[in-house]
Amino acid sequence: MSKVIVTVAPTGGMASKAQNPNLPTQPDEIAESVYRSWKAGAAIAALHARRLDDEATCNDAIYRDINTRVRARTDIIINNSTGGGSSGDMLVPRPDGLYESNFEERLKGCEAGAEMATFDGMTFADVHGGKEILVVTTPSRCEFLAKRMQERGIKPEWEVFGPQHILQDVTRLIEKGYDKPPYYINMVLGADKGFQGAMPYSHDILAAMIRLLPPQSIFCVSGIGPAQLPATTQAILLGGHVRVGLEDNNYYARGKLATNEMLVERTVRIIHELNMEHASPGEAREILGLPPVRIGG
Repeated sequence: MSKVIVTVAPTGGMASKAQNPNLPTQPDEIAESVYRSWKAGAAIAALHARRLDDEATCNDAIYRDINTRVRARTDIIINNSTGGGSSGDMLVPRPDGLYESNFEERLKGCEAGAEMATFDGMTFADVHGGKEILVVTTPSRCEFLAKRMQERGIKPEWEVFGPQHILQDVTRLIEKGYDKPPYYINMVLGADKGFQGAMPYSHDILAAMIRLLPPQSIFCVSGIGPAQLPATTQAILLGGHVRVGLEDNNYYARGKLATNEMLVERTVRIIHELNMEHASPGEAREILGLPPVRIGG
């Protein structure tokens, strides 16, 4: 029986404690939330770093602190973001009144010993907090980031928001040999209200995007907000893997704020109700071709 990999995304680069007090933002809070999510069945932790003021950063010292705390208690796969977020160190003001995501800061997500890192190989506009933020990942920048991950021995988590992202730089970079199969492609759906070019979630959109995946790919699905539960359930039924957590969704149900472990527990329960099994971190490493690790090692 194939196993379903559950990723927990505990923090993200946009959500705030004002929206949900359960959001972990500091290294000790993130490590504790990851530990509880690991106990609940998560096999990958998709981590974002925050400054002391909770604003977004890719500071490698902060990432290293988080990663060290996580590894001291769990063997979960550590996946650091090279997307960063929509505030703090990630924002560079432009003379035209727009903001630009700080590419040099994004690169620091590769410098803290993570096993995996998110790879957003596209250029788009992020509308957040009254700001329009250009996230510029041109083909040459994609190439630079892919080489950086390859040099560091980091497996990309190819993060896509629409069909064009699969068909353009993700496929191009895979064909150029910047990753080894299986290629792990995370399809984020429901982000269309904030990211220009992102797709809403629907059964048909997800099914169509799956058909566009390069050969030897395996897929993960992340659903934003109310899309999280139906999108991840459909992903499980279609043979994929799933990401849940407060990065994507603050609520367990209408009017009921969630914790990360609540969302992981529900997802694992759904997997079991469908007569499937969730993957342990060790099993997830075998699926993804990653080497084993020891807790505390």
